[in-house]
Amino acid sequence: MVAQIISWITAVLSIYYIYILLYLRKGWQKIPIHTPYTSKDVKTKVSVLIAARNEADNISKTIEAVIAQNYPKELFELIVVDDHSTDNTSLIIASYADRGVRLIQLNEREKLNSYKKKAISKAIAVAKGELMVATDADCYMGDNWLRSIVTLYEQKGYKLISSPVLYYQEKNYFERLQALEFLYLIGLGAASIGINKPSTCNGANLAYRRDVFYELGGFQGIDDLASGDDELFLHKVAEKYPAGIGFCKAREAVVFTEAKENLRAFIRQRKRWASKSTRYKNKAIVVLGVSIWLFNVMILLNAILSLFFHEFGYILLFSLFAKIGVELLFLLPLTGFVNRKKLLFNLPLLSMLHVLYIIYIGIAGNTGKYYWKGRMVK
Repeated sequence: MVAQIISWITAVLSIYYIYILLYLRKGWQKIPIHTPYTSKDVKTKVSVLIAARNEADNISKTIEAVIAQNYPKELFELIVVDDHSTDNTSLIIASYADRGVRLIQLNEREKLNSYKKKAISKAIAVAKGELMVATDADCYMGDNWLRSIVTLYEQKGYKLISSPVLYYQEKNYFERLQALEFLYLIGLGAASIGINKPSTCNGANLAYRRDVFYELGGFQGIDDLASGDDELFLHKVAEKYPAGIGFCKAREAVVFTEAKENLRAFIRQRKRWASKSTRYKNKAIVVLGVSIWLFNVMILLNAILSLFFHEFGYILLFSLFAKIGVELLFLLPLTGFVNRKKLLFNLPLLSMLHVLYIIYIGIAGNTGKYYWKGRMVK
């Protein structure tokens, strides 16, 4: 009787997972490829915002990439906020003052939990642009990055635009696994926008109107959480403007960053990302997340029971093949879009490891504190 119940639950969750990913795959396909126009001038004034803490090794590359944008110089500014760095980050940023880069040094005497949100809010307060475009201090982008986002904004009038973020220059197999897993996450966020049910985005490549930021009270209501300047703000915008969110499906719009160098750093990052789920107001997203977590729990349970009872092996194989197969179908167009189809060779192993990862992060990310940028936060 118990075996039948476990098998039934696993089968139902497997079918549900297949349905969800195939539905999201259609969401990705619904988003048209965006081609930035170069035949006419853009007219939107843009403020590029970067919050940086102890990024002396990376910030120059990011600033140089932003300065080099194929965008009218009089129509964009770069504001970098130094978040109490203990290295030479602020000195490096200040060295670009003669090239129009503005430095703000965060000097908060009281202890905060959300330093990054405070940094972004400070930047927006002095920004002169109509459109805020946020990225991170360890990123790199091509010359038409801004033009891609802004031309989509001018064509569609979106309130918020999410754009792709990818890992690059993977140095080992662990980083290649991360690259594929990260592409899966970016794809989920894009696909949810494609079906008009925005769920997630990445703050390394996010644009939104300045007036909408203030209309919605900025980060008020979510500023007690260290993370969430991207995803939780997306939910605020989606609640007020459900049709006002777009995804910039253009290769020129991609922002590149590097994978985590070791498992410890990777787990810390994913715990931080998972911590935002405790503040989701959209119950449909919560139900989806819990269902996927339970699906992975059932896979692990069947794997353990199959060691003692062979009948559980059949449902285990069914659920694993279902998982790997539908993830392959979902990732095929995504890897094609970014010319990284070779990453799919890593999918079988990644998909199985993903079971353990999802279960652990689902618990650890919603309990306790985590380490971020040299601070213990929650």
